[in-house]
Amino acid sequence: MLTDSTRAADFPGLKGIHYLNTAAESIPPVCVNEAVAEYMRHKSLGMRGRDFHFPRVEECREITAKMLGLSTNEVSFCSCSSEAYNLLANALDLKPQDEVVVTDLDFPAGATPWLAAPEHSRPVTRLWQNSNGALNLVDLASLLNERVRLVQVSLVSFYNGHRVAYAKLRDMVRLLAPNALIAVDVTQALGRVVLDCQDADILISSTHKWTLGIHAGGIVGIPEKSAARLTTKAGGWCHIVNAFDADRFETARIKPGAPSFSVGMPSFAALYALNASLRYLDQVGVASIAAHADPLVAHVHAGLKELGIATLCAAQPDHPCGIVAFKHERSDAINAALLARNIHVMHHAGRIRAAIHGYNTAEDVEKLLATLRAAL
Repeated sequence: MLTDSTRAADFPGLKGIHYLNTAAESIPPVCVNEAVAEYMRHKSLGMRGRDFHFPRVEECREITAKMLGLSTNEVSFCSCSSEAYNLLANALDLKPQDEVVVTDLDFPAGATPWLAAPEHSRPVTRLWQNSNGALNLVDLASLLNERVRLVQVSLVSFYNGHRVAYAKLRDMVRLLAPNALIAVDVTQALGRVVLDCQDADILISSTHKWTLGIHAGGIVGIPEKSAARLTTKAGGWCHIVNAFDADRFETARIKPGAPSFSVGMPSFAALYALNASLRYLDQVGVASIAAHADPLVAHVHAGLKELGIATLCAAQPDHPCGIVAFKHERSDAINAALLARNIHVMHHAGRIRAAIHGYNTAEDVEKLLATLRAAL
């Protein structure tokens, strides 16, 4: 992943392209393709395939727990981050007098469950707005009080790559909103940056971005200290202790904490893939990935500055991540020029976002900047 030889062997799909869009979709390594093929071989065994399916889930739980800095009983899986957030809303069972703080740099999955609640039970939603692309703690302080039940943030923003100063945020929330739980979306961080938010009350991630997995997976991490407060009340079977007991039609006894978020049959294909991808990333080392990719991100920031392009979030040497984004009135022409040279970024509503992972190279960055220079 970090050398020409391993990149060529592990990511043949990158041949001939400069892929800078991992924040949307990753390019999985060969081992993920092999894991999905293994799932299909096991699936072809019919019911006997479950003898392989469930052990793979437990293997995936072990490596996911390691990557999150949690224990295995503090980690579970669902179908996607959106499902995880809706189950979180179910667990909290908020009332109109309760308050939730979200940010304007969050992905909709983490911000909309509170807005979509029935009017008679909808909590008050407070918006922590960014200032020049950054979330400043001084602006958060005025939103915190004893009525706040949840503070929802993304460790790294999908929109512009801003990375919150988690430790300072945590301390402020614990002091000024003592009844609040902290939820952190690590979708744009897990597998790319060394996490510093393991003591959040709940961690949520998708599986098809920096983790190098595939769709239909969602990761949930809930430390034991928060399990009692974060147990879903949803129906299902996989998360119910007495799902097939004699009293199953009289009461539903739900596993506490993270296991309560696995309400149905595991998404086996996604978890086979995630088991392989996280073990691959763990072998390479997230710290090594960051050491390789962070200077490339800094080079993009510097190159854009030379071109007179203001990024949507200033460079953060103390809180690095993999995303650089900017807006430009000629974004359509810029994106066309990039695609003509097999440079893949995200382009939406005038915004261009480059995402740099461990499989990216200095050549990718130079091609990006040279093409921007020519296009402008």
